[in-house]
Amino acid sequence: MTAMLRLGLSALNLTALAVPVTITAAAPVRTIAVIDLSRPFSARSPWRFTATQGPEVEGLSGEPQDGRIAMCISNDQARSCLAGLNDSLVMGTGPDLFSEPHFLDKALLVHPSDAATLLLVQVASLPAMNGDQRSATLLFGYDRAKDRVSRVYAHVTGRNNNQEVRYVVKGILRGAVISAEPTRDAPFAFWVTVNRFVAPGRYTQVLRYRSATTYGDGNRLAVIDSEMPNIQQRLGLWRQGQPLPLPDGGCVRPHLERDALWC
Repeated sequence: MTAMLRLGLSALNLTALAVPVTITAAAPVRTIAVIDLSRPFSARSPWRFTATQGPEVEGLSGEPQDGRIAMCISNDQARSCLAGLNDSLVMGTGPDLFSEPHFLDKALLVHPSDAATLLLVQVASLPAMNGDQRSATLLFGYDRAKDRVSRVYAHVTGRNNNQEVRYVVKGILRGAVISAEPTRDAPFAFWVTVNRFVAPGRYTQVLRYRSATTYGDGNRLAVIDSEMPNIQQRLGLWRQGQPLPLPDGGCVRPHLERDALWC
């Protein structure tokens, strides 16, 4: 009787120690963008841009964030991809916490001229605790003679100091890429740089200057919009007395103040 009692207690103890284990399958990688490049590029082989995203990750502040993005430009169904595409956020000092793309902000075809088509891609890293985020703007063109897609423009910058890199879709600066980045010395303003498309398939810098717009001046316009009269004047595209170049969102009372556009 005693032996049976001991056996029963042992069985009870083993049951109590058994903890149910739930096995959760890892979230699958999902496709977030597919762009056929063969037709718009009139390519000789089936070039395509694809982007996939992995499962959620822990952000730099411990919060859930979107998973890592993997991009591919390929003409062999992604068996091989254009080199360096997923390292677009890596700086010259090497990989760091902001080197991986986690946000695909843009992936679309653009036309810097009636005869040219480019692929525009903008990706961003995980955000920092202070809200900053590394962002890369990339443009790719196609060389039909070599049946090759290659990068024709690339620029990497941050975000929380009013930086911006803008591809101009239409107007007198159609196809240009304009960047605005803060200076490192007082009076704190912005370096405004303009790159223009030069056939066949490359960009060249045509302008760089220190802005009239200053950091924290109270102007609600984006720096590139407030500097547009200066940009166009320096490029010989606008002069005093002509209608002011206005932002797409409109401007209630356009006027120049300290050589910058205000609304």
